[in-house]
Amino acid sequence: MSIHQWESQEQEGVEEEKKRAHNLIHQSCWKVLFAEASKDFVDFLFHLLSLPLGTVIKLLTNTSMVGQNEQGAADTSVKDEQGGIVKGVVTYMVMDDLVVKPMSTISSITILNKFNIKEVDSLEERIVEIGINEGLKLLNASLESKTILTNVFLGNGSA
Repeated sequence: MSIHQWESQEQEGVEEEKKRAHNLIHQSCWKVLFAEASKDFVDFLFHLLSLPLGTVIKLLTNTSMVGQNEQGAADTSVKDEQGGIVKGVVTYMVMDDLVVKPMSTISSITILNKFNIKEVDSLEERIVEIGINEGLKLLNASLESKTILTNVFLGNGSA
């Protein structure tokens, strides 16, 4: 789907297909430790983060840069028709700073140890959906912070 298709869907009120992830939240710190995400979520995230800077500015400010090639922005695709960027059979761990790793039991335990979490009662799982608006919030927060998931999904910070 191109950027212009996003904009026209938003203007026409067309319901978009949202991607789901499961955020693991440390309640006492009110922080997203990581999101457990599928291929679709990670591909969507990677495509957003690989958009040309001019397109990012246009999307975040609703204005185009002087001298920006409007046709170039129209051709920018956020969905690879040949299968995406990451493998589909793997579940991914998206960290608060958007570092992406394959999910495993060991990596989950390592994260819990890193944050000194002894009681699983202090953890909460929240299912979040990400569409165009949430994607733009993630993109904007990634330019301003290293706690992107926390800022966007828990409301901490300026995102």
